[in-house]
Amino acid sequence: MRIASFNINGIKARLPALLDWLRETKPDVAMLQEIKSVDELFPRDDIEALGYEIHTHGMKGFNGVAFLSKVPLEDVVRGLPGDDQDIQTRYIEATVIGKKSAVRLCNLYLPNGNPTPGPKYDYKLAWMDRLYNRAVELMKIEEPFLMAGDYNIIPQAEDCWDLKPWIDDAAYLPESRAAYRRILNLGLTDAFRACDQTALNYTFWDYQAGAWNKNNGIRIDHFLLSPSCADMLIDCQTDRDCRAKEKPSDHVPVWVEIDI
Repeated sequence: MRIASFNINGIKARLPALLDWLRETKPDVAMLQEIKSVDELFPRDDIEALGYEIHTHGMKGFNGVAFLSKVPLEDVVRGLPGDDQDIQTRYIEATVIGKKSAVRLCNLYLPNGNPTPGPKYDYKLAWMDRLYNRAVELMKIEEPFLMAGDYNIIPQAEDCWDLKPWIDDAAYLPESRAAYRRILNLGLTDAFRACDQTALNYTFWDYQAGAWNKNNGIRIDHFLLSPSCADMLIDCQTDRDCRAKEKPSDHVPVWVEIDI
């Protein structure tokens, strides 16, 4: 089964690009971030025509996450536990049912956190603490799960074309990377790095300053797999060519193939 993660950077602006990608790569499940749409205005018809059922957790103009799935999804839950006052739509969970097993899918759009220091950075770190707690809960259940999406975290130096512009950014500050490693150190596997250890493989390129043509990118979109889910891993790659097409997102899809 192929499960993909894609920060679409606005579903309405990128709908043609999304449809082209779905037709070309045919993921079984697509986990979208930054849809920037309320649920009732999400453009369903063209996507459903390709055989996908849709589950959204959106808000007007900002954030928002969604599942597009060709296979059954069960127990869809919206919102990251731990803060009943948090109105930002950044998290959705569901269970995908395969032929041999089921996997809990956690689709996340982690806060950017800039400027630092300040309340936005405090919110980012608090959100990551809640994500850690959710991972702990899922580990206790001992069922396969993955946490995937736009983490807004540059884990290591090789995940960035040049660290100088990012040293003081919330994506690379020591506290951010420590919070990410805390989650990883529960026993999760970075699926991409398990399959590809080379540098210069990125998932985001800014629209400015010719970043794409220069390959001035960063890797901030990640698949973290629980131990039992990592045992199912076949491959993890990016659909890099999407970035070169007309009106692209500034991110590219990342996908895993898992044997379920």
